[in-house]
Amino acid sequence: MNIKNKSKIEFKNLLVTGGCGFIGSNFIRYLINNKNYSGKIINVDCLTYAGNPENLADIAADYSSRYIFQKVNICDLKKLEKIFSKYDIDAVCHFAAESHVDRSIKAPGNFIQTNIIGTFNLLEVSKARGDEFRLFHHVSTDEVYGSLGAKGFFRENTPYRPNSPYSASKAASDHLVRAYCKTFSLPVTISNCSNNYGPYQFPEKLIPLIILNALEGKPLPVYGDGKNVRDWLYVEDHCEAIWRIMTTGDKGETYNIGGNAEMENILIVQMICDILDEIKPAGNGRPRRNLIAFVKDRPGHDRRYAIDFSKLKKELNWSPKESFDSGLRKTINWYLHHKKWIKNIKNGTYLKWIKEQYG
Repeated sequence: MNIKNKSKIEFKNLLVTGGCGFIGSNFIRYLINNKNYSGKIINVDCLTYAGNPENLADIAADYSSRYIFQKVNICDLKKLEKIFSKYDIDAVCHFAAESHVDRSIKAPGNFIQTNIIGTFNLLEVSKARGDEFRLFHHVSTDEVYGSLGAKGFFRENTPYRPNSPYSASKAASDHLVRAYCKTFSLPVTISNCSNNYGPYQFPEKLIPLIILNALEGKPLPVYGDGKNVRDWLYVEDHCEAIWRIMTTGDKGETYNIGGNAEMENILIVQMICDILDEIKPAGNGRPRRNLIAFVKDRPGHDRRYAIDFSKLKKELNWSPKESFDSGLRKTINWYLHHKKWIKNIKNGTYLKWIKEQYG
């Protein structure tokens, strides 16, 4: 069906989980700044190390009648029930997740609790809303599909073969969401995306880590031989795709979201070095590529991911607007112009502020 003939679904009170995180905060900004949504946004976030209210400080100040923040852990079922009742929630966009593979290797228990039990709680509370509830959108990852060889792409019907505790926990949550749709007729959509990058990303991830280390003249760590391949998706393109799926996608369907930008890790690091050398040369005049340091590969490191998003393109008329080069330049410029945000992240000021405000 042509997207022009699809009727748009509308929501009044949208619950966004993990809205203070990287993708969640960009999604809330996308909805408000682009005037895509006129209802209320209830942001539920437990503010772990990667959840930063500073990401939405201006939104909270300028849209206090429409934006509501609640410091709640999605593993707390009773508090979720109160929020759903108090704010008459009719839709959920579920971002909240433990998401860093390295952390899942060191402490998998946190991933099981948040990504599986937390999702289960949200599904239970959404189901309890009955006919008043309009949509549960679950944001997932291409990592659930496992690893590709030199050729081929992940498609919506690709069998799941997760290889890390993180991807296994996300695979489990995907299955739960799908099961609640089939068993209880809960209206759901699911999206599996490729690697995101852009503003407000916590600097444990590859692109912000390399940007900040390169600016400070620190070593630029690259796992293994650096030839692991990922498809890269600019975060605002991802936000647009999610909203397109939520408002015009078919219930019960899964949509892959890709950036059409397959890159080896080493090439990304080199690109960042070259762009920084061009716009902000190092004080010692040396090329930043000299800082690249290959380190021991991590356990179970998948070799290649690549997304086929032809279903999303054909059915919902979505394609990414940013090329990898344009998106990377926007990202680098954002980090160059947000020194206070970076400083607060590095010295933990935001964590101290969270403790003072919320305990």
